[in-house]
This record gives sequence, C-alpha cells and structure tokens, in this order.
Amino acid sequence: MSDYQITLKSVYSCPAAEIPQGVKLPEGWTLSWHQLETLKAIRDPNIDVIINTAMTGDGKSLAAYLETLLQGIVQGYYNVIGLYPTNELARDQEIQIKQYIELFKLVDELRVSRLSGPELEIYAESENIKKWEAIATRTQQSEIILTNPDIFHYLHRHAYLTPKDSPNKLWSPIDTRFELFIVDEFHVCTAPQTASIINTMLLIKHTNRRKKYLFLSATPDEQLIQLLQKAGFQPKIIDPLTEKKYRFPDTASQKNELQAEGWRQVSRAISLTFISLEPTYQATETWLWENRNLIADYFQQHPGSKGAIILNSIAAVKRLTRKFKEFLYTLRVEENTSLTGKGDKERSLEADLVLGTSTIDVGVDFQINFLIFESADAGSFIQRLGRLGRHDGYEKNGKKIAFNHFTAYALSPNFLVARLFEEKDAPLELGGIYDRPNFHAQIRDNYRKINDFRGYYKRWAGVQSVLLSSSQGLAHETIKQEFAESHKAFKKDCEQVFDTSLGRVRGCVKKWTIEWQELSKQKTGNPIAEDACSFRGSSSLQCGLYDLTERNEADRFKTYDLPGILSNLEIEPMTESVYMRLLQETAERTSQPIPKGRFERCLAFMKLQAYREERMNWKFIYPGDLGEVADAWKVQVLLGIQVLQPGNRWINEINKRLKLRGLVSYVIRYPVQEAKKRLQLPMHFQIYPIDESGRHEPGAPYSVAFGQSALLLDTLAYRLKSKGGEVWIG
Repeated sequence: MSDYQITLKSVYSCPAAEIPQGVKLPEGWTLSWHQLETLKAIRDPNIDVIINTAMTGDGKSLAAYLETLLQGIVQGYYNVIGLYPTNELARDQEIQIKQYIELFKLVDELRVSRLSGPELEIYAESENIKKWEAIATRTQQSEIILTNPDIFHYLHRHAYLTPKDSPNKLWSPIDTRFELFIVDEFHVCTAPQTASIINTMLLIKHTNRRKKYLFLSATPDEQLIQLLQKAGFQPKIIDPLTEKKYRFPDTASQKNELQAEGWRQVSRAISLTFISLEPTYQATETWLWENRNLIADYFQQHPGSKGAIILNSIAAVKRLTRKFKEFLYTLRVEENTSLTGKGDKERSLEADLVLGTSTIDVGVDFQINFLIFESADAGSFIQRLGRLGRHDGYEKNGKKIAFNHFTAYALSPNFLVARLFEEKDAPLELGGIYDRPNFHAQIRDNYRKINDFRGYYKRWAGVQSVLLSSSQGLAHETIKQEFAESHKAFKKDCEQVFDTSLGRVRGCVKKWTIEWQELSKQKTGNPIAEDACSFRGSSSLQCGLYDLTERNEADRFKTYDLPGILSNLEIEPMTESVYMRLLQETAERTSQPIPKGRFERCLAFMKLQAYREERMNWKFIYPGDLGEVADAWKVQVLLGIQVLQPGNRWINEINKRLKLRGLVSYVIRYPVQEAKKRLQLPMHFQIYPIDESGRHEPGAPYSVAFGQSALLLDTLAYRLKSKGGEVWIG
C-alpha cells in the first residue's frame, strides 16, 4: 500500500459589486457575486431558467430563497417550491431556511412545509383526509414547500387522484400559486429523472402562465442544458468559475488582502492523502479497521475535531459503526445510511464521527474537519470531498469550537492513483499544491468514465409524454376542450425535445399492454410503461424489513431490495399479516405513527437479525432459454425468475412469490463484471447474474437488469450487438 499527499488551496468567493436599492440584509451580511446575479435573474421577466454552478458551500441556498425573504420583509409574497433528491437534504434545508426567516425579521413569518411520502401519509391519516387533499392543503397554506422531485412528478401525472377526477385538480392550483421551482443537486438526477423534469416543465409551460426554474449544482449536467434549449427555454448560466469570481490564495498576505476587499472564504485549505487500494470488495473496510489507530490519533492530536467516513456499502458502514463505537469509546460515533432510523440520522449530525453512505454526501451540511471517503466515479469523488472545509468550527453547549486543521483521506482504486501520480506525464506530484478547479479537472480526466445514458431520451422519455397527453392527462374528458391548444403544443414540443414520434411511442405502449395481458392473463396493467413513467423506478424486488438491530422500535420498519438482502443480511422470513400486525402494535405502544404505504407492493417480509461479515454469492435463475431472451435485444417482462443460493434455508419462501411476479427485464450474454466494463456502467448500477434453471456451475454467463435499470441498459446494449440495435422509437 502507498499513499500520496497533496494540498488543496482555500477558495474565496467574489463579493457583489453593489447591493441594489431595497435589498435589506441582516446586519453584517453581504452577498456574493453569484447570489446577486441569481437575484437579478429571478427578477428579470425575460429569464425563465437559471442554472447556478457555484461551488459547494458558497451559499446557493440563500441565493435561491433570497427573493422570497426580501418580499417577506415588505409583507409581499414570492412563493417557492424546493425539490431535493433526499429527505435528509430537505430536512437540512428546512432548518437553514427557518434560520434565514428569523434573521431577516419578516413582518409575517413565512410558512414552511416539508412534504415527503411518509409525512404526507401520516398527516392524511391524522386528519382523516385523502393524500391528494393533504397535498392540496399543505401547498395552499404555505409560502415555501420543501419536497422531493418524486412527489412533484407524480402529482403532475394524476397519481394521487381517481380516474374520474380532472388531472389538473391538484397541479393547476399548485402551479398557479408558486412562482419559482428550485431543483437542488440536479447532477444526481439520472436520465429518467431528467426526462421527467423536462416533461413536467413542458406541461406547466403550456397549461399555466410563465414560471421560473432554478437549478443548483456545483457540477452541472450538459445534457440538461441541451434539452432545455431544445424545449424552447433559454437557460441563464451563472458560473462564478468561468467569470473568474473565485480566488485561490497562496499566502497569508493574499488571504488578508482578499478579506479586506470583501471576498468570503467558502472552503478552507485541505491536506488530502490518496490511499491506493485494490478495487476489490471490502478493501476499504479492511483498510479502515487496520488503520483505526490513525483515526484515534487524529482526534487525540486535534481535540474538538469532528469527522465523517463516507463509503459505498451500507453493510460496510453497519459493520464498521459497531466496531468503531467500541474502539473510540470516548467519542460519539453514529451512522447515517438509507437503512438508518430517523432518530439516529438526526443524532448523527451531532456526532464526533459519523459513518455513512450517499445519504450524507448529497448536500447535507456537516461541520467537519476530518474526512475519509471512497468513491465510485469522478462525480462522487468531487461531491464527497466537498463535504470538508466548509466551516471554521462549530458550536457545542453554547461554546464555539474552532477547527485548526482540515484533513482528508481518499480511499482510491490503484488505477486512479497510478494515473494521477505514477505514470509518465502524471498530472499530480507528491507534496504538490493545487487549486480546486484544476484538481477536479484531473479527477474527471483520469477516473473511469461512466455512461451518461444519453440514448434514453429518444427511446424512453416519450412514454411519459404519452401519459401526460393521454386520456389520463391533457386529453381527459373533463379538461380536453379547455386545454385543446395546450395539448397540441405540448405534444409538438415533446417530439422535438426528445427527437421521437409520440404516435409510434403510443403504438409501443399498446403493444406492451397486449403482451402483458397474454403473459399474465390479467385484464389490466402494463409493467414496462409503468416503469418508464415512474420517477426513480418501481422496485419489484423491494422487501419489508423488521430491523432487530435498530434501537428505536418505531424505526425498525424499513424496506430494502432483495439483492442487497441476499448478499449482506442475516434474515428470518415472516408473513405480511404478522409484519403489519407488529407495525400496528408498535405504533400504538410507542404513540408514534408509522407510515404503511411503502409496504403495499413488497415482495416479501422478514426480520433483519444481523449484517454478514462476508458477502454471500447467489444468482437469479430462469426456467426458459436465456439465449433466446438475450437475442431478442429488447426489454421484456419475464415470469418464473427465481434465486439460486445453496445453503440458504429461507430462499424457497421467497422463490414461491418471486416466480409469480412479472419482472421488467433486459438480459445480455455477458457476466456482470464484463458487462459493467464494456458498457461503462456506474458502480452501483443494478445489474445481476442470471443463469438457466438446472445449471449449478459457479458464476453465470448472463446478466439481467430489472425495472428502470432495464430501460437504461436497453439504451446501451446495441454496443454489444455487431449489427447494431433495433430502434423501436424513432
């Protein structure tokens, strides 16, 4: 093992040249250049889309909500909806916005509501109203809504209403009431989510008066910008880096000079050490435990430090948290993953050391000076490193504690370290000092390239467009006359933006319906279209867990995908009726409502007893000819899929249910690792080994992706086909 240390310079952000008349800020506050430019763009009636690419920690959130706060000072209203990719980020933003409201001393306090699926369900039950009524009530009684893009997507596609209800019953008053729609951390959106956002923007464009959209991301997506331009929007890009509004001082005197001129420090200098590791399973976990004294020594040498360890694997975080709680017994060690209970997630923000996954690297504002992280690609590397150096210190029990040093360890695959430091003309050298933009560019250039799935828009985005323009949408009996012209314009724009024919897409949707009815002997349903119209994909492999490792009883009810369970968890099956009875009893005993909606379509239910120390092997099996399925080169719904995992006592119980479930699938003739390499798939892309029933050799010659992952794989598979793939939507 080798390690390579460099220093990243501090970052200073340019102040606004002048504050416009009427902009009243809290005492001692100034605006950055990008914040003022964002405010100007929001106020400019000729600008409808704004993209702010300021660096992490440079106050993009204040820029987003500034006009709403300023209007509130004079008892005016500028209502806004903020869309956040995780509930943790929305919760973090809620705290920050309420602090803004207090500091700006508004005449009437702005009403802020945070809406998530579980919270809406609990609110609807407590008020004895339907979920759509809960959404309508909260949105009409708030000036600021913080929610996720999923809810925004589904309320625009008639999801919360009955077929007889007018589709615009919910979205029309919401789109009318709110002036600005903020999409935060939009770089984490994959192609299906971006397609959904564009479809919804086009729907609003043609059914309401002009609205404004603000996209916030330090790493903007060029595809989104191109699609917005094709859709007739003219994005105003606010890029402080391109405009030379950042400085990276080399000396103390240069820092003092910048501060005297009003430049604000947004990131502190960081000592960054690359740890070169074999890119194998558990390599990072092994290194962390073997080097636990390095972590303990840091906290001893720098009293008052706070740190984070960000990993790719939930199971690794779970195992290491238990060990580090015992080893670092004088410190407060907590975890934050998608399987962490709500209470523990909130407590993790105050921990001395938090171990987590992607739930903490997307925007949540941790006050830390020590960071250890692994990454899957250039984007996650830059995103996770951006958690460090944002604060001079923190407050504890009313006392301010200052950080005196900022240290990061990047647990990196050896090929990346070799490219950065060891190969001929390597861009970095041991002990070098670099500014962030140039360093980030080297990470992007030298990390493994991953696919951006740009073919998705032409092949699949039109399915959402068809739904929004169908009898469930703008052609609904109750509104088709009112929106006749809007209907035509919406369809025309969708065809232009996604380079597709909605007529041909409609024909494909009809064909899938017929094929599903013949396969399943059911009169309703269309699994392929349902996945294409979903926001993040509807997991057919999701299971309900009762987590016995969770200390808070009410937080023990969770969901997790079957592949992760097979690989990492020790479980015991239970029936749905027992699970739901236990949920109800727990809710009554603890007086804490527990939302049930997420369990409605679960494949199975089970008790989570422990996290395995070793990852277990398994594969899917199919009763038919996989060669025939793979050679079709298309997305198909498959019945009869099961799991082969020798020695698993409970797998037969799962297989009884699994084989009856129609799974939207794409099968290719390559093992998983080779498929990932050939198609440049992201590390966590959901592709699994599959084999034919009766074959029990180790490994599997085929790979399969399900649901939305199957649709994404479909856009790439032609690379594996010598004569090119079938283009069924032109």
